[in-house]
This record gives sequence, structure tokens and C-alpha cells, in this order.
Amino acid sequence: MISRIDHVSIAVRDPENALNFFRKIFGAVPGASGSDGQMKYSWRILSAGDLSRLELIAPTGEGSFLDNFLKEKAAGVHHITFETPDIRQAKAALEAHKIPFFGFSDRDPAWKELFIHPRDAFGVLIQIAEFRPDEWLDESVIFPEGRRWAAEKNTEGGTLTLAHPGGGKVAIELNRDEIETLVSDLEKLL
Repeated sequence: MISRIDHVSIAVRDPENALNFFRKIFGAVPGASGSDGQMKYSWRILSAGDLSRLELIAPTGEGSFLDNFLKEKAAGVHHITFETPDIRQAKAALEAHKIPFFGFSDRDPAWKELFIHPRDAFGVLIQIAEFRPDEWLDESVIFPEGRRWAAEKNTEGGTLTLAHPGGGKVAIELNRDEIETLVSDLEKLL
């Protein structure tokens, strides 16, 4: 039902200040961003390190769905998003286990979602979503379409970079002995 944790969403009053903090201190790379005029909020995905992601969400006007959450604080963890390969299957699993959910939406082919209220999930708002992770990330942290790995020689041996099924890419440093073992193992596959 669940592929992985995709991101932690942080609600903030000052999205530019938060963006600068995560970029300057942690080297986070901004990815996709947008806003929802109906719910009156903006969002931005940030990638940090190989596979970690944050989402910054901020109210864009009075009447935002974030108003109550931010009433007594300037910022805080709002929700955790789990990726699923099939939102309908995830919905059916929740129904089978009698776990209440809300906000089910499968109209947008790029993003299908549902939520579990904190009272039903140990104090944490859970979002379960079906999507293609690379579509939400900056080009600098993903491979071009159709590419799944890259190898680069260096003085110690080399770097093998692989596409991660959860989006992005991960790099592994290999010494010469490890490269020889890897080549031998790959030849066995032919």
C-alpha cells in the first residue's frame, strides 16, 4: 500500500524566510511550487541530500485552511506524506481496517490524495498520495527521462549514481576493488 515517506510538510507564516533558511543552512534545492486560490495557500518542495524532501506551505490570504493551525505559532510540522502506487488500493485498505479518512481526490492524474485525521493517526495528520516523484523535483536532482544511472571515474575509483524509485538519485562511491566486483556481478547477468 505504501512505497515510502515522501516528505514532511512544514506550515510557515514567512515562506521566503523559511526557504532561505533551508537553502543556506541545509543546502536544500527548491523544486516544484504552486498555490491554491480556493484553499488560500502556497507550497514549495525542497530536496535535501540524496532523497530527503520537505514541503513549505504558507497561507496566501485571510481564510486559508492554515489559519487555525498557525493561530498560536509562526510555524510547525503540518503533515507527513506517504507515497502509494495506487490511491484506490490505499483507500480500500483503510476502509477494510475501518480507519476514517477525508479529502479523497483522484481527479488530477498528476496528484491523487487522501488524508487521515490526527485523532485517528496518533496525533499526526497523514497524507497518502499517488504521483510521479520526479515531476516535483528540480532538474539538478533527477536524471533526464529514460536515464537510470551514471558512472564517473575519479582518483579513488568511481561514483555510481542511480535513479531512486522514490524520485531523485543516489550516489555511491566505489573503490577499484568494489568496481571490479560490481563488473563481475553484472557480467553474470548477461
